[in-house]
Amino acid sequence: MYASRTILPGVTIYPQVIETTLGKVEFDLTEGEGPVVLASHGGIGGVDQARLMLGWLDPAQYRLLSPSRPGYLGTPLSSGHTFKEQADLFAALLDALDIEKAAVVMLSAGGPPGYQFAMCHPDRVWALVAIDSVSGHYNMPETAGPVTQAIFMSHYGQKFVKWVSRKKPAWLLQEMLQGTGYYTKQQTQSHVDFTLHSPTALAFAHALMDTMNPYNPRKPGNDNDMVLFHQLSQLPLEQVQCPTLIVHGTHDSDVKFYDGVNAYEHIPGAERFWIEEGSHLGFWLSPHAAQAQAAARAFLCRHHPRL
Repeated sequence: MYASRTILPGVTIYPQVIETTLGKVEFDLTEGEGPVVLASHGGIGGVDQARLMLGWLDPAQYRLLSPSRPGYLGTPLSSGHTFKEQADLFAALLDALDIEKAAVVMLSAGGPPGYQFAMCHPDRVWALVAIDSVSGHYNMPETAGPVTQAIFMSHYGQKFVKWVSRKKPAWLLQEMLQGTGYYTKQQTQSHVDFTLHSPTALAFAHALMDTMNPYNPRKPGNDNDMVLFHQLSQLPLEQVQCPTLIVHGTHDSDVKFYDGVNAYEHIPGAERFWIEEGSHLGFWLSPHAAQAQAAARAFLCRHHPRL
């Protein structure tokens, strides 16, 4: 379990571990009285990445609930090996915190447990926002070659990333974007230039790298995700009953654009926002990021329960 940690300017997390009926869960919860929004983080994540995912929301308007999924940081893998068990753990976490229901914001590998939560516990979820989320079978992207994997999915690679992110941010951004987007060299450079000249986007990129480090306490969860993905087929998305917004980058090479289209076409009444030329991180690192975030905020505002 981490001590308090500042992940963005003005954003500090205070992780703690709670015992639920299904096992221990590490989480951070902002103070306030607003509707709850729960983050289902992606691979190589944890409570810090979950909170970073929600940085586009106002904690004065919503209570932001950021748990580590099983196998990540302070949540043991025994608390939920399967995506269904992780969905049940989300419900148990709400019970332990005396929270009636929450919206779920999902990213990448956090998609399957988030969708399962909405399908298996429909009375606990008031809305879904799926950001470049897995909705079916998943394989490691072909753009994530051995160099990219060595950098972002190893202990020593993460130490190198932490150093280079401050010394050579352009190089690191190029590696990130080439590994997460189907881009020409010109498109990659255009997105690198945008991020370098956007204080908000650059701060997110630095913070994201920080939330992958240290790698070793995140490895059990990441390894478990990869095993589950090889077993995953089409999710029964027709069973999702709550208001749903699908946000996906058209050039995402990590979680293919198909995953977004698949979810949009199978979830009854789903809304969509396609990020033109968006990579896997287009919701944050794209000239269209502000527009995508505004659309997601407006969606939650339309559907949040009135307290």
